[in-house]
Amino acid sequence: MAAAADLVVPTLAIRSSVAVELWSSAGSKQPFEHKPHLPREETKSSRSICFSSDGRYFAFSNGQEVKVLQASQDSAASWPVKCVLPRPKAFYLQFSPRGSYLCTWEHYAITKDRPEGSPNLLVYEVATGAEVFAIVQKNQTDWQPSWSADESIFALVVGGEALFYDLGEGTDKGFATTSRKIGGSRGGMLSLGPGNCPPFLAFYTPGAKGAPSMCKLYKYPALGQNQTVACKSFFQADRVEMLWNKRGSGLLLLTSTEVDKSGASYYGNQAVHFMATKGDTCSVPLSKEGPVHCVKWSPKATEFVVVYGFMPSKAALYNLKCDVVFDFGEGPRNCAYFNPFGNLIVLAGFGNLPGAVEVWDVSKRERLANLKCADTTVFEWHPNGEWFVTATTAPRLRISNGFKVYHYSGALLHETMWPQGQELLGIEWQQFADKTFSEPKITKAKHEGIKSSQPEASKKAYTPPHLRLLKEGKNPEKYLPQPSVPGLAPAAAAAGGANGNGNKRNNNNNKNKPRSARKDVIVVNGGDADCAAAEVADSAAPAAPTAVSVAGDEPRQQATPRQKHQQDNAADQHQNPQGEGQGQANGQNISEKDRKIRSVAKKLSDIKKLKVRRSQGETLELNQLNKIKMEARYLDELKALKLSA
Repeated sequence: MAAAADLVVPTLAIRSSVAVELWSSAGSKQPFEHKPHLPREETKSSRSICFSSDGRYFAFSNGQEVKVLQASQDSAASWPVKCVLPRPKAFYLQFSPRGSYLCTWEHYAITKDRPEGSPNLLVYEVATGAEVFAIVQKNQTDWQPSWSADESIFALVVGGEALFYDLGEGTDKGFATTSRKIGGSRGGMLSLGPGNCPPFLAFYTPGAKGAPSMCKLYKYPALGQNQTVACKSFFQADRVEMLWNKRGSGLLLLTSTEVDKSGASYYGNQAVHFMATKGDTCSVPLSKEGPVHCVKWSPKATEFVVVYGFMPSKAALYNLKCDVVFDFGEGPRNCAYFNPFGNLIVLAGFGNLPGAVEVWDVSKRERLANLKCADTTVFEWHPNGEWFVTATTAPRLRISNGFKVYHYSGALLHETMWPQGQELLGIEWQQFADKTFSEPKITKAKHEGIKSSQPEASKKAYTPPHLRLLKEGKNPEKYLPQPSVPGLAPAAAAAGGANGNGNKRNNNNNKNKPRSARKDVIVVNGGDADCAAAEVADSAAPAAPTAVSVAGDEPRQQATPRQKHQQDNAADQHQNPQGEGQGQANGQNISEKDRKIRSVAKKLSDIKKLKVRRSQGETLELNQLNKIKMEARYLDELKALKLSA
């Protein structure tokens, strides 16, 4: 099998601001590049690229249509066009498990000619290009229909109701008529498990009016109320993510709430639950408080990893009894990725974390490599289980776009940076059928690599300007800007700051400064290091008083609207123990009701901006889409606040 795998040419699909193309390499020591026999189509309007699970087909949108290409048995041959689908606005693409069908989704729209809207979820038969199914699916999250592994069952949720279509041999209904239905309450979610035919399936129903949320397992086609295989109920779940293991025998539920009512977490509450097709259920124990960043099954289907807790987060490996079998310790991580064989795992910190990557040997519980992959927005293992690709893509990041291919030992095998004026939008490995590659033997040997062309980030700690001056033996007060007081000459302001009253006034008005200019606020894991450093630098400069009297015994001048706004903002900020008295003083100016109204209005404003970005065709992240879903709730909350006495 290994000899056959050596003949497989790895292929990368690349979507950029100017083209869709396939790249390949002649071997681990050869660069990836676009070769003349591989397809390339110039387009500035591609929204999606997608390989079938066995790698036979590659589909992409170009703003005019969707093309499906078929891989040739000869690695040196081109990819001929299999079919062309008339979907110019296709936003998402998804193949069925065996590649027989392609699903397309586009934004739901109402026109004058069709006020009821047109179907925006369509299914096409790849062999003929014929449309076989169409329906309205307004949800952008969880839009994907579910399939059984043998494609004999097609199911999707519309309006909280799960609809099932039998496509197997001996059935005459097909896509024309539903064979079964379950659910019906708003917010219902469905997931068909892989592996088994007929499959097990999970159906989630959100709680309402004090009742708990519920997830039930069934064995298709037995979908009666008294035919559940397992049942798990839980409170505090606005949303649930359902994750099956590869065999379809175990299910993990990641439940989330939008808001933590205790106020302990910005991220809301998360919990992890386990359900087995044998009927067992339990809650996964987590030993550290904080959000659940990531949950992933091992491809071996007998263990899973959870990354959780406030930074530095914890990562732990669990068995099917939900016992911890290995603790990876703490670190700046929020992601986990098993290779296709489950013998390697990468723990990483992406997004607002600095990009630290750890490669672990799962069976030996041993760390093999540490590397830095800053600004990574895409991570994916190659099907051979030895390589992985990291990429920096737009629109998440519009600078330093490019991708790198690594060996699991940490060696850099390939690097391509995108030219200025162009953007890398997406990248995806070609998939292969199971057993195409044999499980790699893991060693500690260092693989030969290349040197990156990108400059390494400076490891020198940031030193604020006033500390630099102190090191040079200079007085910072001579070089830093002095506060200015309205109505006073600069010299008078300086004199006022030099006496005891002036110092007292400056200290008192520290509470009126914006968050970024106050000494008692330290940014931890809240953004780029440069931004945090800038806040420290700002805090070093003396604060400008916002409302002071010239004479010590005269009353204070009334604050201007801008100063009042600064005071309100300061009152909303978190106060440390040294600033408790200041927070209480400011809090008297703002009622709890007004503070809640301002908070809800801010959320609605953010949602409005997100909807504008989505209408312009930008792909939003999952948490942003979930935020949009909360709009109706926030509108009701705002209305109730304004009507309350």
